[in-house]
Amino acid sequence: MQFLLASFMTVVAAVSPFWGLTRSNPVLVQTVVDGDTIDVSTFGRVRLLGIDAPELGRVFDTSAPFAKEARDRLASLVLHRWIRLEQEGPALDVYNRHLAYVVTEDGICANVVLVHDGLARVSARMGLTRLAELKRAEADAQAFRRGIWGATPQIPTTGYTRRSESGRSAGTARVPANSVKKPRPKPAKAKPAKAKPATAKPKRPKKSRGV
Repeated sequence: MQFLLASFMTVVAAVSPFWGLTRSNPVLVQTVVDGDTIDVSTFGRVRLLGIDAPELGRVFDTSAPFAKEARDRLASLVLHRWIRLEQEGPALDVYNRHLAYVVTEDGICANVVLVHDGLARVSARMGLTRLAELKRAEADAQAFRRGIWGATPQIPTTGYTRRSESGRSAGTARVPANSVKKPRPKPAKAKPAKAKPATAKPKRPKKSRGV
């Protein structure tokens, strides 16, 4: 019986997205490294959980679009302020950084704000406590084309282009009939008048005088 209960609890822990969420004591943010990484007291380096911000260039590397904006936005939220870390799942990533949601003193989740502003995308693939909230924020950013989503080309709506009656493709431009200039007829050249042949008038015979 105890074995079955232990097995059941293991399965629940594996599938429940709300299992094992812990919140830290307040810690001070000392440095904002980039749009998804900070340094805090007590813990050290922290990677924001569930999101991925544009990469900031190092030395000679070029920064990705909106990388500086993401870092500056995160700094405006948490730099030199007290925050709490909410952790679930693996505590560290492959680079030995702590994975966590960053929550301000007034309850704002920095992870969600960055996604909502179009300065980060959702990278989580497993069930997380805030995954649905992050997805809604991303959908809102995409709908209003904020930040990284602003460069996406607009998709023409139905009826934006039409096929012509002759069966041309929708992308072929149609020229209005009234905009085509018809060539003006050239004026006919006047034909030179034909000269009439001169006709000699017959001379009248002179009357003879009587002797």
